[in-house]
Amino acid sequence: MIASIEFTNFKILRSARIELAPFNLLIGPNGSGKTSVLVALQRLHQFAGRPPKFAAKPALASAGSGLLLFRFNPPFADLTAQLECAADGAGRSLRIIGGHDVSSRWNDLVARLAAVRVVALDPAALARPSSAGAPILLGDDGTHLPAALDRVQREQPETFARIVAEFCRVLPEYRSIGCSTAPDGARRLVAEIVGEARLLGAEDLSQGTLVLLGLLVLTQVRPLPSILCLEEVDRGIHPRLLREIHDLLHCISEPVNGKPGTQILTTTHSPFLLDLFRDQLEEVIVAQKRGAEAYFERLSDREDLRGAIGTASLGDLWYSGILGGVPDEA
Repeated sequence: MIASIEFTNFKILRSARIELAPFNLLIGPNGSGKTSVLVALQRLHQFAGRPPKFAAKPALASAGSGLLLFRFNPPFADLTAQLECAADGAGRSLRIIGGHDVSSRWNDLVARLAAVRVVALDPAALARPSSAGAPILLGDDGTHLPAALDRVQREQPETFARIVAEFCRVLPEYRSIGCSTAPDGARRLVAEIVGEARLLGAEDLSQGTLVLLGLLVLTQVRPLPSILCLEEVDRGIHPRLLREIHDLLHCISEPVNGKPGTQILTTTHSPFLLDLFRDQLEEVIVAQKRGAEAYFERLSDREDLRGAIGTASLGDLWYSGILGGVPDEA
């Protein structure tokens, strides 16, 4: 849905542009702007529901401000959204540039932007019980997971069965996962191990197990997000399970019955996850850092890499510095 974002004085991104594909894996050193891309989409999501200004052309930023310029894929390729931001990255005002019937077409696009999710799953938040009356949607850090699971079990039983089946397939030591409700209405995660009668609580589950369950809720419960941004998707996940995460996200990024899939943006510091994109270089974006500034390169655009890759591991090439996207050495 988002074709590109241009950054002007937005955090470390002084003057940068990123072209987005249906699936985007962002790699690079700390402080290179990866998270800033996700924050930019979060700001657009936050401002999309507010009354914008309509104009024929972009405006110049006021002193001390930054600008984000969003361009979209068809059928909204004629629209551009310009978001002015304060020095700390907080949004200030939104301007929409377009041609004929721009107001009506922007309203159509807003409906899709309302379904943007920017998520950083925190195992501690995922494990937390949901009190009575807690929101029934998974929070952006993973809070309310028991309440979200309970809702899916009641309202979408087929989806709940699919989540449980997929969870047990990926982690075959488990025979079930779900939630229990206490007399006070609080809901807690519970799991059963194959061959054991006792129930496990969230405190007995590993961080990777909790993250996997959160990802299953995000990718199986309908309606799906129009754009799903994930901070450090590999957090707590064993390298052997990264193929499952790769396939899970790619599945929802594919079009279905003529409808576009979910656009995926995820950051990682895992060379093992990067290795899985050897045949998908067009999906890997490297954040390069030079001093106090950063910019982006897509691996498929790097002609110099074709000979270097050969049979080598992408993760090894990244670690060695051949791909770039590594911390500066003293």
